[in-house]
Amino acid sequence: MSTELISLDGTPASPLAFGTMQFGGRADAAQSAEMYQACRAAGVTHFDTAWVYTEGRSEALLGQLIREDRDSLLIATKVAYTGGAGPDNIRRQLDQSRARLGQDMVDILYLHRYDEETDLRETLACLAELRNAGQIRYLGLSNFAAWQVMKAIMIGQEFDLRPAILQPMYSLLKRQVEVEILPMCADQGLHVAPYSPLGGGMLTGKYSRAQQAGHSRGRLDEDPRYAERYGQPWMQDSARALADLAAELEVDPASLAVAWAAAYGRNVTPIISARSLAQLRPSLAALEIEMTPDLYARMSALSPRPAPATDRLEEQQ
Repeated sequence: MSTELISLDGTPASPLAFGTMQFGGRADAAQSAEMYQACRAAGVTHFDTAWVYTEGRSEALLGQLIREDRDSLLIATKVAYTGGAGPDNIRRQLDQSRARLGQDMVDILYLHRYDEETDLRETLACLAELRNAGQIRYLGLSNFAAWQVMKAIMIGQEFDLRPAILQPMYSLLKRQVEVEILPMCADQGLHVAPYSPLGGGMLTGKYSRAQQAGHSRGRLDEDPRYAERYGQPWMQDSARALADLAAELEVDPASLAVAWAAAYGRNVTPIISARSLAQLRPSLAALEIEMTPDLYARMSALSPRPAPATDRLEEQQ
């Protein structure tokens, strides 16, 4: 049932994807190019952007960087975070994305979030037309609940259009997707490209170090959404415990965090990101981590496991 994600020349998707949200924002053109080249050297073939990122600069920079390698890459972008998921908005944003990327086609087009105001049948009919016109190859869904994904699968049958990949938030600090979303993806043969495997940077250990030094720590200080998302006290405890484990193993905590997210199961490709090459290197080093069952269990025990999707707790193993 699973759709194999491959590039135009048949190159399979890499174990990690790189998210270019910082391109043209916190990362300037030179820093973006450095990170892109480091990803390519590490074998990364899957690059993720969005119409809404850095007012289009992310797509434009990525488009410049991919020219020589295009046919061996998977390029993903997203539409309809703003403006709704109606056909006119989807077409307009995709046209702009393709122009910025310098491409007639994108490999993966995500609906950036679920739109309650638009009939999903209308949205999927438009996406099927874009697929048939050769403007997209795979359909992706981002930030969709499990029931919303299944709704898209069922309606999509009318148009011979099936989602191929889902992009949820997932990290050692954000595990809700283990309840229904990840099991659903495994059952339905969907690829998963989880974002924020470093928990907004908290799992790198930098926030504890910065707090001790008394200086600014990053997005958790700069962005109220991140401060709320990762503001529960136990999260600091889990991050410190991960740092202690990393010190014991003589590896970077970011490497462990990314490797843990990737180890959930087959077809799970975490999206790593950074604002500089120095910040990126520990995430790329996750490729070198041997995630044994014992290490995976030790890491999983560092944060609360979410409750199952049933109240019949006595029947849960």
